[in-house]
Amino acid sequence: MLSGYYGFGNLGDEGLASVIVSELKRRYPYATIDVLSAQPEVTAHELGVQSTPRAKISAVREAIGRADIVLSGGGGLLQNATSLRSLLYYAGILRAANRAGRKSMIFAQSIGPLDFLGKTVVREWCKGTRTATVRDRRSRELLASLLHDTTVVQTSDPVFLYDGETANLAAQGIDPAAPLIVACVRKCAGFASGARVIARAVDRMAGVHGAHVAFLPLGGPEDAEAASTVIRKCKSSPVLLPVSDLGQASAFVRRAFAVIGMRLHALILAIRYGVPFLAVPYDPKVSALCDDIGYPLEPLWTPEFRRGLDDAEIDSLVERLWAQRAALAAAIAAHAERLRALATRNFEVLDELVRA
Repeated sequence: MLSGYYGFGNLGDEGLASVIVSELKRRYPYATIDVLSAQPEVTAHELGVQSTPRAKISAVREAIGRADIVLSGGGGLLQNATSLRSLLYYAGILRAANRAGRKSMIFAQSIGPLDFLGKTVVREWCKGTRTATVRDRRSRELLASLLHDTTVVQTSDPVFLYDGETANLAAQGIDPAAPLIVACVRKCAGFASGARVIARAVDRMAGVHGAHVAFLPLGGPEDAEAASTVIRKCKSSPVLLPVSDLGQASAFVRRAFAVIGMRLHALILAIRYGVPFLAVPYDPKVSALCDDIGYPLEPLWTPEFRRGLDDAEIDSLVERLWAQRAALAAAIAAHAERLRALATRNFEVLDELVRA
């Protein structure tokens, strides 16, 4: 049984489910896979699995009872920055699995942010979880400090294993000869000031370098609304891309000259295809990814630095991206192979749990 943020239309999470399920089917061709989902009929159809409505607690309990192994992940599930209710839901799945005597695993997650109450919930409710794989060093250190009897292994996001498609830029009204910048934004605390900074960077890329900037709403309509907020602040004319799955999204990232990324999976795809980026770390998991690859360019904007860079600093950062693009791409490509190997490690750890 697989528990995560599935069935909500977030292309990153839906792509994550697709990669996980595909690899599970390859490794365990006779296994039954049950995915908890907000839209179980859609999930069952698209992934070729059983699917249980995640909000129906009695059905979830029955699914846990049928399972030999319960996987919690991937994604950023064990955190209470979103809400305490969300943390209680995901930690509650693990608690129910452990109480039912099922093998349980925290799978390809980022852990935190967690305040004192959040740490207490993870420490007490996730106790008994057999093993865990986490997507970054910070998560490994935090989870290991909370679950002393759980083996915690640092891996990477399974989407690093994703093999994408090719994009027809002309069909989207994009000049294939112009540098393509793919921007992926989402709402967060202080986003109004962040939108100003991102718009300035977009205008610099378009005005000085002739780039065509396209916004990619990985998170669905909410991301499209956030992109529209930035677009309205731009003096140039960026576009909003219509995408319906991770395949389309990855195709645009693959063709990009550079990426402006808030969403974690936008940056994962950029690294996957060796595309330099300007990070907008709205969440520690984004900063953790940049730290793990030693990315040399500072963030374009963070919620902690509400005012953001001034215009001259934004322009300078864009120029550094342009001037160093080849070196950045080479460095990213070197990390991509390592991260793909670490993504495979998630499933190797699961194999060890299956045989235990």
